[in-house]
Amino acid sequence: MSQVLHPIEQKLLKSLLEKQNLTPEDLCEKTQLSIDQVRRGIEWLKFKELVQVNESEKNFVALGKMGNEAFEKGLPERQLVNYLKSIDGFSCEMSQAKNQLKNEFSPAIANAKKNGWIEIHENRILLKGYHDTTPEERIIKLIASKNPMVSSVDEIGDKSTLDSLKKRPEILNFTFTKYTTVNLTEKGIETAKNISSDTVDVLVRAIDVEAPAPTVFAARAHPLQDVINEVREIFVGLGFTEIVGNQTQSSFWNFDALFTPQDHPAREMQDTFYLKGLHAKNIGTKNQISNVSQVHKKGWRYDWKLEESKRLVLRTHTTCVTIKELADNRPEEARIFSIGRVFRNEKVSYKHLVEFNQVEGVVVGKNVSLRDLMGLQREFYLKMGMKKIKFWPTFFPYTEPSLQSMVYNEKLGKWVELFGMGIFRPEVTIPLGIKNPVLAWGGGIERIAMLKFGLDDVRELYNNNLGWLRNVSKCQ
Repeated sequence: MSQVLHPIEQKLLKSLLEKQNLTPEDLCEKTQLSIDQVRRGIEWLKFKELVQVNESEKNFVALGKMGNEAFEKGLPERQLVNYLKSIDGFSCEMSQAKNQLKNEFSPAIANAKKNGWIEIHENRILLKGYHDTTPEERIIKLIASKNPMVSSVDEIGDKSTLDSLKKRPEILNFTFTKYTTVNLTEKGIETAKNISSDTVDVLVRAIDVEAPAPTVFAARAHPLQDVINEVREIFVGLGFTEIVGNQTQSSFWNFDALFTPQDHPAREMQDTFYLKGLHAKNIGTKNQISNVSQVHKKGWRYDWKLEESKRLVLRTHTTCVTIKELADNRPEEARIFSIGRVFRNEKVSYKHLVEFNQVEGVVVGKNVSLRDLMGLQREFYLKMGMKKIKFWPTFFPYTEPSLQSMVYNEKLGKWVELFGMGIFRPEVTIPLGIKNPVLAWGGGIERIAMLKFGLDDVRELYNNNLGWLRNVSKCQ
């Protein structure tokens, strides 16, 4: 059975039967179709193996800024020769030529000597030999004669001279253009010869305009990524700057700098992922290491070990990123936040994962207080669509006072814990040279996503359930 052809396909086949090797633009002109129609028709014909599409590349060369100057005044070596010819005795001091040619002096001397046009004796330049037009000058003249001074590299042909000019700054500019040409296959030639005026009628009868179209699932971001982007946008809108850090950290920044003792349960293998046999070579400055070790010895009264602080760990929070940023820069005022993956060696359950996303934020200021911290959190939650918010006193190892924020979830009908927060203890800030109070908070983004999407199991975010992924609302 003969193939049913669209009128666009018919026009393209007829045009290609008359003349092969046409570009899409040529076919637009011959068929009076738009470029989109031509491109669509070519794809149809290519799928039916009626045409062959070939792609090629054409290189062009034009004069650059220095190339145009060389065309008007001559290359530096030519300018030197012309200057020597204008002087009695055809020679001059090196200083004279340098004053005349200025920045072009060095290339002028080098290329004139290379061409055998000059000799240098006792700091004087002497003109000698013949001074015929060089291949470089001929190519510059050839390119300049074109309109609009752009030539095909293939037309010029002298590749070695082009390569020589290419080494000179701003003499030539090279560009390339991709070309697509279309040819009929043998099958296409036979089909084109058999096209009749009845084909259009057959096409009309063959199309059922009421037939259901195939379902198309357009690409979209993962719902969790949408929440991450929303969190990022809110913090940026509140005047915060984002920082990033490595997912692998030394124990020094992950624990020690945050006044977590080296015998704390959180530092055990049961709670933390260590990189076996790997230690950081450089964990901080001498002052940072000395000050942190002293505050541990004084506060916890134990023998602090440098080797223990060098152990590499998959970060258990993003606070290690923000505290290092503050320690390295010691700002008097700052608003920064970090979003990234963190890792905990925990049993996977409906509310716990071993790997999840966390947002961490800090505010540094001379007069900042716990009231400011609660106000920031309240503003953040309101922007996330959470209206009922309260705070609960709690304990965290490196903040004092410390609070737990809670939001009321209407669907669950109960209060849900979200971010932990507080003011960094002096044992954290003073050893690192941070003078002003630091407000800090952080929490898992997956928990926010669960509330927004009405999930009761955090694992559903990672189950790749296509039905849910395709139908979850973008706006909550």
